[in-house]
Amino acid sequence: MWDTNYTRAAAAVMSPPIRSKEHQIALKKALAGGLLQLVATDHAVFNSTQKAVGREDFRVIPNGVNGLEERMHVVWQELVMSGLISLSDYVRITSTAAAQIFNIYPRKGRIAAGSDADVIVLDPHTKHKISAATHHSKIDTNVYEGKEIQGKVTVTISQGRLVWYQGKLHVEPGTGKFIKLPTLGPLFDGLQYEGADSADRLIKSFTAANGLTPVDRAAAQIGTQEAAVDRQEL
Repeated sequence: MWDTNYTRAAAAVMSPPIRSKEHQIALKKALAGGLLQLVATDHAVFNSTQKAVGREDFRVIPNGVNGLEERMHVVWQELVMSGLISLSDYVRITSTAAAQIFNIYPRKGRIAAGSDADVIVLDPHTKHKISAATHHSKIDTNVYEGKEIQGKVTVTISQGRLVWYQGKLHVEPGTGKFIKLPTLGPLFDGLQYEGADSADRLIKSFTAANGLTPVDRAAAQIGTQEAAVDRQEL
């Protein structure tokens, strides 16, 4: 990314870097097909004053951008509104997959008896524009500045409590909970398998522990094989 305005350019300095349009298309297809499992953000933010320390040397520009407030909205706009994924897929790549990876599913990542009552309500008809002038972070820039979104989170429920409603935050100090992450989650289930059928056995083991997945594994495997052929041709 190149911009003659230093403030705009420095605001976008991050690792990994912002990808080209071609790479963005490939990443979206990978999410839609199941080759990538989830969308996350480390939300490492610095304001324009902090970013300015690298004006004479880009190597010391503080590295990171916003994403915590924008993640659910951008994923909805780019993947659901575009028709690339279903509503179930949206839940999977924003919530369920993360809970499974951190080994706290079905306590998190699922709406069911016995699971934590952590729920959002997203109004698919509400239109809004992302901007530093309206976001809730203290930084004075936004990497998604001006992006128009159709679909907005209007309600957030945490532990059964209404914490975000009608544009206002309703939280009390001390209500948060430490969630212990057990070791050796589903991602480790295949370590004991060896041989040509290890992939099929791993999928069966994961399905038994976590239920069926909406991802077409056969299609994902074909995509992996095609990628291997491409590498051989290179």
